[in-house]
Amino acid sequence: MACTDTARAKAYLSRIGYYRLSAYWYPFRGLCMGPTADGAPSYRGDQFLAGTAFTHSLDLYLFDKRLRLMMLDAIERIEVALRVDVAIRLGSQDRFAHRKPAFLHGHFAKQAIRFGQNTGRTQHNVWLAKLDAIVPKSNEDFVRHFRATYSDPLPIWAAIELWDFGMLATFFAGMKHADQDAIAIKYGIRDRDVLVGWLRTINHVRNICAHHGRLWNRNLDVQPKPTVVGDIPLLDHISRPDRRSPPPAVLTRTYGAAAIIQYLIRHINPSSSWNRRVRDHITNFPAILGVTIQDAAFPVRWETLPLWQ
Repeated sequence: MACTDTARAKAYLSRIGYYRLSAYWYPFRGLCMGPTADGAPSYRGDQFLAGTAFTHSLDLYLFDKRLRLMMLDAIERIEVALRVDVAIRLGSQDRFAHRKPAFLHGHFAKQAIRFGQNTGRTQHNVWLAKLDAIVPKSNEDFVRHFRATYSDPLPIWAAIELWDFGMLATFFAGMKHADQDAIAIKYGIRDRDVLVGWLRTINHVRNICAHHGRLWNRNLDVQPKPTVVGDIPLLDHISRPDRRSPPPAVLTRTYGAAAIIQYLIRHINPSSSWNRRVRDHITNFPAILGVTIQDAAFPVRWETLPLWQ
């Protein structure tokens, strides 16, 4: 790896750290031939490809950093909008609906966990215990005011402001189907399980971004639930042809998550400029030998698709 400015490289390594930055020079390590009969590449060696420079990994790191910040911006908007949706839907039924099993799905609120340290408790019990641990520690003004004025637990429209995205996604998955349907339809999603799966993926992406992990070409551990061609036309390019077909490979990479986030943002705020900012950022992907944005599964001419207009 060429390094024309040693002092500058040392300065970046001292701020970013060797192991964090090494994830960005991994694509520049040469492929070694494996033991297969046809001599297929099997692993990355210790030698860098000819022409590799330290600045290449640094450019990728800075590109990824800006991408993570953009994703967090969109995820915040989705989180806030969904909080309102859930609070209105369940709050209209009971101010403490989030605490009462009768207003939630039986698998979440009545069926006991069979394995692990929470055996014998329901998912709702575990979720409530987390919420009840958060409330006393909160320094939010509205929490202090409520606790000083009332003796009851926080109503859902107040308590929901303390939920992180993980708690929100878990709770949504535990709501009754009719309530999930009502919110999913608001976003043009006919299959409630699709939205449940999307929220898990978005929470996974949020955690990667919040902990400053590499995102741009990551293989997602929690992938979006696929739609079927025709269900959501804007997402036909990442949908499977029918329900029997396997999920498209694009859903395993960053583009799949970016696409569902953009779809939700279009419904939450149709005038948002997030799509334009993402287009500008991605189309300015660093010009580096052997590395392209297609490594993150962005389709060729993706920016011209109706989803991103």
